[in-house]
This record gives sequence, structure tokens and C-alpha cells, in this order.
Amino acid sequence: MICNVKLLVTGGAGFIGSNFILHMVRKYPRYRIINADALTYAGNLANLRFVEHCPNYRFVRADIVNHAAMEPLFAEGLDAVVNFAAETHVDRSILQPDLFVRTNVLGTQTLLELAKKYKVGKYVQISTDEVYGTLGDTGYFNEESPLRPNSPYSASKAGADLLVRAYHETYGLDVNITRCSNNYGPYQFPEKLIPLMIRNALADQLLPVYGDGLHVRDWLYVEDHCEAVDLVLHRGKAGEVYNIGGNNERRNIEVVKTILAELGKPESLIRFVKDRPGHDRRYAIDATKIRRDLGWKPQYDFETGIRKTIRWYLDHQDWMNQVVSGEYLKYYEEQYRDRQG
Repeated sequence: MICNVKLLVTGGAGFIGSNFILHMVRKYPRYRIINADALTYAGNLANLRFVEHCPNYRFVRADIVNHAAMEPLFAEGLDAVVNFAAETHVDRSILQPDLFVRTNVLGTQTLLELAKKYKVGKYVQISTDEVYGTLGDTGYFNEESPLRPNSPYSASKAGADLLVRAYHETYGLDVNITRCSNNYGPYQFPEKLIPLMIRNALADQLLPVYGDGLHVRDWLYVEDHCEAVDLVLHRGKAGEVYNIGGNNERRNIEVVKTILAELGKPESLIRFVKDRPGHDRRYAIDATKIRRDLGWKPQYDFETGIRKTIRWYLDHQDWMNQVVSGEYLKYYEEQYRDRQG
């Protein structure tokens, strides 16, 4: 890529998207970075206050499904698009699957069509390991694993991935798809496991754990993910999929107990609640390809990353209090009220 790159990041006010923009604005001061975000409940411009006045950064409020709102950005002449914009929470997808299809599938198609029309040089789709479905006690997902999504969320992401592939195969669009394991770190909305447990523990509230708590996830610190996407953006081979995993498998109950221990809170706060429908038992990523082809490897093990994450939330409780709106509290009550074990 040339130095004076114009990059569109969609969903840049969300958790991973905002961390990626912080990474890119600081690392590439000559790039011009446009952040397009609809500012739904999980979008928060406070995440970006450290770069909002940087001359190479601009925010535009726009929904990726809205062709008329997105087209002027493409008409400016873009070198690349990185699409983080998505509805991402499995529980919400069970309640509102139509919203997930709208944003994740139709929104992606809008971006792809505009990228084709305006001849964008690179399109990177940020996906998830959940498109592969669930694993047993052994084995790992690789880029050739079949797509077997088990929730409306993961099905919508799999549908988007297939559209991205189709635009490469049919129209020759230079695309990459990245599929990451569970991210954690600063600015994550507190409906997700780690910030939810930190918030409840700090308030001495019960910590709801689904089922038996033995579901296994591979945890990836968000800064490691951003570095991987950066490499894919600049060096990814057209049409390729890259899995991004932290090689940090933990049972959910282990994660919760680690948080309680770090905060000096008792395990008696844990409450096992009714499991959600279609809850995948285990995810684990084989990241051999991105390590071998692009030279990426994670810098954070889980012990280091979780301590850094907990410290961030302790130091930014004002951010957490502002994020937790009345709408979120209503959703939280609806989600967990009838699951008490």
C-alpha cells in the first residue's frame, strides 16, 4: 500500500473496531481513516476520545445497510475497507434474529457492492470462530473447517462470509476474511462475559454463569487481534481466510474464578443459571496459517491479558457507569431474571 492510504473502518465505535482505530491512527499517521458507525447500543464514541481530534481521523454516523448513506464515503475514493460493523451478541440474536440478518448479511452485501462499484483495493471482513460451530474435547478449527453455525448470530456471520467469498470468486474483488476467537480487553460492552463479571463483582452482585460453566473458549487479547488484522490488511493474499486465535483455552467458570480472585471477591457470588439454547460447548482456533504466512503471533498470554483488562476496568469505572444505560439494564433483567438456578 502507498503511504497516503484512505481507509474506511465500519463499526469503529464498537469494542474491537475502536481498539483497531486507536491502533491504526497512532501507527499510521499519514493514513486517512474514516470511521462509519451507526452508534447502536454498543457503539461508544468515548472509546475514541484520544484520537477524535487527530487530523487523519474522521467519524461519520452511518448504518452499513443504508446504501445512500454509505455511497458518498466510497465515492471519495477508498483504498481499503475493514468491516467490523455487526450485531454480535448471541443472546440478543436469539431474541431478535431478524436484526442480525439485516445488519450482518444485508449490511455486508451493501459494502461489497459499493466496494465493487468504486474499485476498492482491499476489503477485509471481520468474522468469528463461531461460524464453525462447536468442537468436542479435542481438535481445532482451521480455515478448511466446514461452516456449521448454531445460533442466529453465527449463521448471519457465516452468510456474510459466503457473500464475501462470492464477490471474490465472481467479481474478482480483493478480499480477506478473518475469524477470531473470543476477544477481551478495554472498551468491551458489559453484556460479554469478562466485563459483565468484572462489573458485577465490583458491585458485589451475583455473577450469572450459564449451565455448568464448563464451556470452553480460546481467549484473544484485543491488541493482539488488532495487530493481526493490520497484517492481513497489508499483506493478506487475495481471497484467503485467516484464523486468529490466542491459544488460551479456558472454561468459563475458570475465567469467572480468576476475575473473582484478582478482585478479592468470594466465589459465593457465582450463580449457575439456565443455559441458553444452542450454546456451543467448545471453540478452539488453529492459527498456524497466519503465523506461518504473515508472521503474526499473540503477545499476551491469558494471565497477563486478564490482569491488564481488570486493571483497565478498575481505572475506568466512570466509562462503565456511562455505558450501562437504562436500556441495557432492562435487557439484562429480561435475559437473566428467568434463568436463576
